[in-house]
Amino acid sequence: MEGQSLIGFLLIGAIGGWLAGRLMQGAGFGVLGNIVVGIVGAVIGGFIFRFLGVSTGGGFLGSLVTAVIGAAILLFLVGLIRPKKD
Repeated sequence: MEGQSLIGFLLIGAIGGWLAGRLMQGAGFGVLGNIVVGIVGAVIGGFIFRFLGVSTGGGFLGSLVTAVIGAAILLFLVGLIRPKKD
């Protein structure tokens, strides 16, 4: 993986994780946590979209949409498992 590809991958992960945290009314996980949530979300979103036969068109925007949707699903599932703080 080239340096620019890695930076782009991390940038999409960070933005995707942050946007998903906002969508899901989360407090966020910090920069590193958002990157991890976004990257895992991109993998989840990519798997789900391929399974359903949906294409986001690729490129930066398509990758970002996939990461945000996947990260939102991940945060929803984590919210079901993690106990709520009062």
